Amino acid sequence: MRLYQAEWCPFSHRVRAKLTELGVDYEAVNVSASSKHRDKLEEVAGTKSIPVLVDEERVISDSDEAISYLEQRY
Repeated sequence: MRLYQAEWCPFSHRVRAKLTELGVDYEAVNVSASSKHRDKLEEVAGTKSIPVLVDEERVISDSDEAISYLEQRY
């Protein structure tokens, strides 16, 4: 599982906290504060907004949806 995120982003923090609470192993990928430098994220998720949670083929680009997904899966 991979989380594209930024330490300063409160929405990223919510997803990180849920992953930690559930004990899910994940790789945190820090992205630039500037959306101009988020080309890799756009390739992966089709968006430059964070956070983006990637679980195998599933790509979730909304923090509420990501948290709901994690609660259901884990």
